Amino acid sequence: MTEFTRRKFIKKTGLAAGASTIGFPAIVSGQNLNSKIRVACIGVGGKGSSDTDNAAREGGEIVALCDVDLNTLGKKAKKFPKAAKFQDFRKMLEKMENQIDAVTVSTPDHCHGVAAITAMAMGKHAYVQKPLSQTVWESRIMRGLAREKNLATQMGNQGSANNGLRRAVEVIHAGAIGNPTELHVWTNRPVWPQGIPRPKGSDPIPAFLDWDLWLGPAQPRPFKNGVYHTFKWRGWADFGTGALGDMACHTVNMPFRALKLGYPDKIECEVASRDFGETFPLSSRVRYDFPARAGWPSLKFWWYDGNPRDRQAPIRPYTDITRNLVAKQGKLPVSCCLIKGTEGEIYSPDDYGQTVFMMRKGEKTYSNINDHESCKNIPQTIPRSPGHVKEWFNMMKDPKDKSYSNFEIAAYLNEVILLGNIAQRIGEGRPIEWDGPNMKSKDNAAATKLVKRDYRAGWEPKI
Repeated sequence: MTEFTRRKFIKKTGLAAGASTIGFPAIVSGQNLNSKIRVACIGVGGKGSSDTDNAAREGGEIVALCDVDLNTLGKKAKKFPKAAKFQDFRKMLEKMENQIDAVTVSTPDHCHGVAAITAMAMGKHAYVQKPLSQTVWESRIMRGLAREKNLATQMGNQGSANNGLRRAVEVIHAGAIGNPTELHVWTNRPVWPQGIPRPKGSDPIPAFLDWDLWLGPAQPRPFKNGVYHTFKWRGWADFGTGALGDMACHTVNMPFRALKLGYPDKIECEVASRDFGETFPLSSRVRYDFPARAGWPSLKFWWYDGNPRDRQAPIRPYTDITRNLVAKQGKLPVSCCLIKGTEGEIYSPDDYGQTVFMMRKGEKTYSNINDHESCKNIPQTIPRSPGHVKEWFNMMKDPKDKSYSNFEIAAYLNEVILLGNIAQRIGEGRPIEWDGPNMKSKDNAAATKLVKRDYRAGWEPKI
């Protein structure tokens, strides 16, 4: 941490050297280990609905439900009638601080960070949907809080629990494709509106929706029916993270781990559709330059997005990069992660890295890594998952039992992904030199400013 030094951070989070509770998760100091873990769920519609159900399925006691939409809140409350109901997570955490052990956060992206940081600063374990936060600064703070307060954490990129993803990491670490030199990842997103201007005017706010709470830390703007709430917020820079933020926490999860990527030293939005300022581009290509690391040479990562069904053609890798894939599939997969190395290449055609194929130099076709002869003797080094949410619950019970997508790795991955959002907002053809440890650009003050959002009064994370 730079802006928040360790000393300032400890002071702000209420930690003091030698405090008796340091090193013990909240569940140990706050309740009987034999009782249920008390969970408050922030955002209970859409993915939040299943996140709430999954927490209950793992034995959590759902003690509070929070949603700015009374219709959504009421629907979920029917399933958990004993849970307290709130529209404002700040009031919920203040009122029920001593009755909550953990939170799930499944709001629109712009509220992930402020809700999770507020809860984590109180010592609450956290399961937060992807992307972990909307800004680099929030990711860094969440990673630091998890470490300092010894919290059980998990990001909601459920593909982390797949055997295929974990096996791919083992195979690549074992050198099956030699030294990795290129990473190409593309997606069929967005499937929501972006690359558009803000609509004019305003519409009446529905009685069931608290629009001010929905805006949260974002600056005020008029309500427009069907433009933001409930699903179309993803393309707006004030609320979402576009195709890159939405999908890369899934599709870049495996290669981030396998290639030991760390921080890039340069990022650039090489190509993008028309810029409308307030939304992410309809399609784009973003390049990350990673330095040599862990005995491997420097590597370039290209991200490509754009919906194939849109009238504007999506941006995809050049045909010489994907010719082997097309020969295998007959056509280019709509979504894919492709890693090229000095001795071969690996690809996964699904968003979660469950199915992975490899072709070594001299071979004419790909084989599933589970069947490839050169992979059969590569040892298993990564434990297999008992279940994505169960990992989080296991970590709450025993902090040594780390969940695979805990914030130590998930916040790092998320932070790197969000650098692509910064490049998209800075604009096409403007490379940015990046200082990862210090969260700033070496040559672009506007990029550095985008590291942290301009919080609306009353919505700054309380750390």
